[in-house]
This record gives sequence, structure tokens and C-alpha cells, in this order.
Amino acid sequence: MAFDIDIGYTSQAGRKAHNEDFCAAMLPAAGQEDMGSIVALADGVSAGGMGREAAQTTVTSLVRDYFGTPETWDTTVALDRIIAAQNAWLCGINRRRHPAMGLTTLTALVLRGHSYTVAHVGDTRCYLVRDGKATLLTQDHVVNHPDFKHQLLRSVGAEDHLVVDYLQGDLQVGDVFVLLSDGVHGEVSERRLPEYAALPDAREASQKLVDQALAKGSDDNVSALVVRVRGLLEATLMDANRLAQSLPIPPRLKVGDTMDGFTVTALVADNGINVLYQIREPATQTLYALKTLNPARAHDQEERAMLAHEAWLAQRMQTSRAADYLVAVHDALPTGRERSAFYVLYDWHSGETLQQLLTRQQRLSPSVAVAYAMQALKALGRLHRQGVVHRDIKPANLHLGEDGVLRVLDLGVALSGREPAAMRALHAGTPSYVNPEQWGFRAKSAQGKSESVESENQLPNAQSDLFALGVTLYQLVTGKLPYGDVLPYQVGRYYRDPTSPSRHNPEVPIWFNHVLLKAVALDQRQRFETAEEFLLALERGASRPLNAPGSTPMLQRDPTSVWKLSLVLSVLLNLLLVFWLAFLPK
Repeated sequence: MAFDIDIGYTSQAGRKAHNEDFCAAMLPAAGQEDMGSIVALADGVSAGGMGREAAQTTVTSLVRDYFGTPETWDTTVALDRIIAAQNAWLCGINRRRHPAMGLTTLTALVLRGHSYTVAHVGDTRCYLVRDGKATLLTQDHVVNHPDFKHQLLRSVGAEDHLVVDYLQGDLQVGDVFVLLSDGVHGEVSERRLPEYAALPDAREASQKLVDQALAKGSDDNVSALVVRVRGLLEATLMDANRLAQSLPIPPRLKVGDTMDGFTVTALVADNGINVLYQIREPATQTLYALKTLNPARAHDQEERAMLAHEAWLAQRMQTSRAADYLVAVHDALPTGRERSAFYVLYDWHSGETLQQLLTRQQRLSPSVAVAYAMQALKALGRLHRQGVVHRDIKPANLHLGEDGVLRVLDLGVALSGREPAAMRALHAGTPSYVNPEQWGFRAKSAQGKSESVESENQLPNAQSDLFALGVTLYQLVTGKLPYGDVLPYQVGRYYRDPTSPSRHNPEVPIWFNHVLLKAVALDQRQRFETAEEFLLALERGASRPLNAPGSTPMLQRDPTSVWKLSLVLSVLLNLLLVFWLAFLPK
């Protein structure tokens, strides 16, 4: 399950003939751990009858339907949609009844990642007991008068437009949540809740709360639900987003400035959106990389969400096999302090990027480039198996550390299936390394029937990363780009097949020449489909060389060439006709 939690609940009719309270809890099924766990307590309204039915259907629909909502939805959105649907159903029934029947209160709690979310309507309550102190998280929706304190101002099923209170906060190991119906919290003092919360068994705690309420003379139904948090798993994307939106962006830092126990030692890069600093922890003299938003982007909620997604994805990849070829990210600060601002903290690795190496050496020997490419392909293969598409593979994002490990940098525009919609729609990547299909280019089939040149841009996929790596590898051994410098949406650049790499660098062997031409082929169907296929071609080398990919016919590169040729022939024919009419004897 998503958490190590202990849940216990007790619900009794008490001194009443029928129990109109209802409570339930549900843990995630396998594969849905990121959705967290949900518990809910409802107290059906006695007046008019059908309170038990309203409470039961409301709680049951909420805890079951919650796991049917998309994981990308914020918890409050998921709860609000379900509660609104249940409220509309009850209101529809109550319109045919006078007086209204089937009303209920509702208090629900979702534990997800490192945060909790409370949804509340009515006079049931939710308390958080932390460090021996009980805090009331909800507000009773009742008339503020001692004689009418049981008269509800809000309930599920009473009005078409239902306003639900929501509260979100951070979870800590040891937190205890106590949900109570008014039959219990009306008799049990808030000061005694830490005493019951300290009991080792949640079921025992809930039973003692109910027993205490009955001993105090409660004449209502009595229900208590206790949830103890014993352990947390990794933070979710929701946690990262909430942190990103709540913390300030650091001001522009200078060398020597300090923040959260770190000292800035260098400004590494500033592209106008993100800023990268090298920082040092004075106690251990360890270097780190701090990535944050440019202060000018501090109010851009979408940029915050994109950086939060990068932090979450980097953290998630640390538990996968791809971690061997990525830079480690730190959730908790090594200084032991709380974050005062929003940023991503990475390990610092000495070395240089392949772009810096290429700038210094102009081009690399084929054997060295192949060794780098094999490491990069292992990294991409592991990322792709996790459903992650990098989207910006290029020499500047491949870092060769002094330890000899080639690491993939910058997951800032990577696709994981959980990225913000604005980021998914963003045409990310460096144009010269982006596959032609993303610009809307399609090569026609040999029969000229299957595809058209201009069509809707193709979304990036694993093959997009492989094309970008092919362009990178071509550049490393030749010092040139296969299609030249491409500007955004410059489809006209793809009017020819790439020049054979061996023509730029005679040291490139024939087998490697064929691998490179296949990797950057104009026609998507001629390229490598997986990182493993690409890697296997490099590992086999000259022992089992690939066949040279065929040149792309002009009709496939540009289906309009037929019309262009027809236009040229028509012009020539007309010129000959004019010449004949003007100069030949009649």
C-alpha cells in the first residue's frame, strides 16, 4: 500500500434505535499506490428519515470512485467532482420529497505522498494529533447559538450548490488523525484526544473514544475513526507541485552569498528561465548544483510546475536502474535545514559536457564516440523502460565525469505521462536535434499513399531521443550536423538525405558509417526503433555490419516535386511555342 498506516474505526447506535452514522476506509490496489489511501465518516440527518442511506451511499461512492479518477488530478479536484455528483443525485431525489429526506454530513481524509487532504461538510470533525497536541482541522457548519447547535447550515443533499471545505498539509511519521461524529466530539474533551491517540492500536483507540462518549451520556450515534501514520513512501508529484507553489523563488545570488547553509561558489548558467549555481556546504566542503527559476519568472505558475515535475521525476528515477547514468537529486537538504526557497539540489560532478569536449577538439575519433554513445544508449534504454522521454538529447546534455561515467543531464522538458499540460504542448528540444516528424514532416510510402508531407506534428517518443542521439553522434565524429542548423518549423531543411559521415571524416569505418546514416535517416521507418537495437548495432560493429540504408527517392522527400517538374516542363513548352510563333517562317 502507499503508506504504512494503522486504521481503526468503531460505530455504534448508542442510545438510539438505529445507527445513521457510516464510515469506511480504502487502500489502493496494486499499481495505484500514488493515489494514496482514503477514509471517510458521515452522519446521516435524522429529520425526514433516510439519513442512514444518505450517509452510506455518500461514503461508499466517495471511497470507491476516488480510485477511478485520473492520477494527474489534484486530490481536491477528484474529491470535489465525486462529492458534487453525489450531492446532485441526492438533491434530485429530494426535489420529489417534502420535507427533504436523505441528508448527511461528510468528513473525508486522503493521505497521499507526503501530504494530507481533508474534505468537510457539516458537523463531523477531523483532528490532527501531532507531538502530543490535538488540532481541529474542520469547522462545524451549524447555527452559532447554544439552542440550535445541532441545526446544520450545510449538508450533502440539501442544496444544488454545495460548498465543501478543503484543507491540505504536510504529513509526518507519527501523525494521528481522529475523525469523530458529533455524538463523540460533543462529549469527549479535545484535551483528551492525545491520550487516546497515543494508544498503540488504532482500533483500540477508536473503541475507547466511543466508550468514553457513551459514559459521558451521549444520546446520539457514536462513531470514531483513527488513522495513525507509521511510515511514508516517496513524495508524489502533487507534493512537489504544492511545495513549488508555496515557497518563494530565490533572489539573484552572487558568489559568496549564503542560503540554507550553502555558499554560492559560481554562477554556472542562466538561460532567462532557469538559473544554475554551483554551491558548497561549508561543513564538508561538498559541492552541489542548485537549479531554480530566474527571479523574473517567479510569478509564472507553469514554469514552477515544470521545475517541480523535473524535481519529482529526478527523485523517482533514483530508485530505478537509470540512476547509474543520471545526476542524483536531494529531497532533504544535507545541511539539515528546512528549505527557505524553491529550488532543485543536485550532486556536483567534475568533468565536462560533450559539447565542451567537441568545442575543444573539433571532432572525436570514432572509437571514443562509440564508447560514449553506448553509455548514452544504456541510459536512454533505462529511461524509456520507465516510460520517460528525455526530449533534449544533445552534446550539451551529456556530461562526462572525471569518474569516466557519461551522465544524462537536464530532465527539465522530459515527458513522464504526469507532466503539466502546458509542458506537454511545448515544442521542446533544440531544433537541430529534433526529428523531422515533430515539425510536421512525413515521408511518403513507396506507393505514395500512406502519408503526406504536411500533417499534424508528431508527439515526441522514444524514437525522438534516438534520432537526437544519432545527430549527436554524427556531430561528434564529423564536427557537422547531418541536416545543418535547423530553425524551428524549418521543414525545408529535410529536402535531402544526410551526407555520408565518412566524406567529412575518412576515419569513420564503413560499418559505423551505415549505423550513423540509419540513426539519422530522413524516413522514420528506416531508423532504430529502440535503444537496445541501436546499442546492439554498435556492439556488433564490423562483425555483423548493417546494410547501408537506401537513399530516399525525391518523391518521398518531397511529393510536390512532381508538380514542380510539371510546372518547369510546362514553362519550357510554352517558351518553345512562343519562340516558334515569333521567329519560325510561316
